[in-house]
Amino acid sequence: MPDAEDVRRIALSLPDTTEKTAWSMPTFRVAGKMFATLPEEETSLAVRCPKEERDELVLAEPEKFWIARHEAQFAWVRARLAALEDEGELRDILADSWRQAAPTGLLDAHPRLGLPPGR
Repeated sequence: MPDAEDVRRIALSLPDTTEKTAWSMPTFRVAGKMFATLPEEETSLAVRCPKEERDELVLAEPEKFWIARHEAQFAWVRARLAALEDEGELRDILADSWRQAAPTGLLDAHPRLGLPPGR
C-alpha cells in the first residue's frame, strides 16, 4: 500500500517538480503550478482530474476516489492511499495530474511520461 512518502518520492521524481507547504499541507507543483496535495493527515491524495473523468472514477470506485465538497467546482479528485493497488497505480495517477499542469514546453520534452505502453 502506498503512503505519503511514496507520493513525495514519486511526485518529486517528475520533471521540474517542487514541494511547497500551502494550507498547512504538502503540495507538489510543476513549473509553479499545483498538481497534487497530501491532505487528510497525509492519508489521501488530491490530484487534477477533468470533471467528467472524475465523476466516472467516483462512481466506479467510491471506496478509492471521492470529491471533497470544497473542491467540487474544480477539476480535482481525492484518492485514499490505502485503497490504491500499488506504487504503479500511484505513479500513473501522479503522472496524469502532472501532465495536466505542466507547461507545453515541458510536455514536449517528456511526451511519453506517464502514458500507458503503446500510446
